[in-house]
Amino acid sequence: MPHKQRDIEEQGTDGLRVEGRNAVIEAFRSGSTIDKLLVQDGCKDGPVQTILREAKKRDTVVQFVSKERLDQLSETGRHQGVIAMTAAYRYAEIEDMLEAARAKGEAPFLMLLDNIEDPHNLGAIIRTANLVGAHGVIIPKRRAAGLTATVAKASAGALYHTPVAKVTNLTSTIRDLKEQGMWFVCADMGGTTMYELDLTGPIGLVVGNEGEGVSKLVRENCDFVASIPMKGDIDSLNASVAAGVMAYEIVRQRMKG
Repeated sequence: MPHKQRDIEEQGTDGLRVEGRNAVIEAFRSGSTIDKLLVQDGCKDGPVQTILREAKKRDTVVQFVSKERLDQLSETGRHQGVIAMTAAYRYAEIEDMLEAARAKGEAPFLMLLDNIEDPHNLGAIIRTANLVGAHGVIIPKRRAAGLTATVAKASAGALYHTPVAKVTNLTSTIRDLKEQGMWFVCADMGGTTMYELDLTGPIGLVVGNEGEGVSKLVRENCDFVASIPMKGDIDSLNASVAAGVMAYEIVRQRMKG
């Protein structure tokens, strides 16, 4: 597609940024993976309504922002009230992760991330997921970092080998996977010490950010809440570090079993 028909600006940390009403419509209809759609407040004409319908069909995150905000984000100055942020890498399907586990004759091991918005943390966790042999990583569509070039760099190449799925609702996903025989443990300060739990079998490890932790509803749908023993003067670990500590306890128990 000629560049003049799609005003796309390469962003070193954000994948591709698509500007202009026709360009955004084309991006949707071509099957591009769009992480977020930014629309100018007050825009309600035909082309914008068409874009919003396409976004709704794909359950794309939509944010209404001021023209000034769009002007700040745009380098071309031709955004026409809409900018779409596309993912730098394709998302996987959860069923592909489960099939990979079956093909290896292994119990599924998935990592689910709740409110991880820092791309460096996301990349580091994907790297850990690869190293511990997890079959995939699941992130929510909202309040989460997407698969940007920054994430790929922070993953040290693991993003090319570890599938990442994006889901509309993390709680519903947990419930669906429970019906397929998986069980879930989340990391939280108020839980049972991880060494006292049986972390073998088909398992999903849920990790939240270091500020808020795992959200209440997600935590309530987990089978176990595990805490990491701490002896220092502060009471929380970086999210990617906590994910690594918990993941390697799961690996230890799986190897022992």
